[in-house]
Amino acid sequence: DAVMRAIDAELARADTIPLRWYDVLLELRGVPTGRLQMQELSRRVVLSRTRVSRLVDDMVRAGLVDKVRDDTDGRVVWATITPAGVTALRSTAPLYLGGIEKHFSAHLTDEEKAVLVTALTKITTAHAEPLCPPTIRPADPDPGADTTVATARRKASR
Repeated sequence: DAVMRAIDAELARADTIPLRWYDVLLELRGVPTGRLQMQELSRRVVLSRTRVSRLVDDMVRAGLVDKVRDDTDGRVVWATITPAGVTALRSTAPLYLGGIEKHFSAHLTDEEKAVLVTALTKITTAHAEPLCPPTIRPADPDPGADTTVATARRKASR
């Protein structure tokens, strides 16, 4: 937490976007479409849906993100990065990466960095979730049946 506060303070002194905004823009830019459903965005940036909604509303007012209702399901809201958001992300990236180096990486040896990368890779791999879980397609599906992988796993564990 101290590292993140130090980096956020450096971004503020440089009069650029806050670290939380950078995280949101990084997630949006990291998907091919440049947009994520609000629920998925909140999961990725580890904030509550309510907090992400307020954060994105602030970013909409700043012109960095648009909120768009889904055409087919009005309950779904997408956050979409704007050209100004891409520009803000690009201009903030060197400061952010410099902050990571200064407040985190500089305190580790190359060996410690390698161990950390290996350990964190194992953890993230173990907890990775597919973006779109595959659907089980039985040979003769029952139209009323729930055929998701989660349902199949629940049934298998009984």
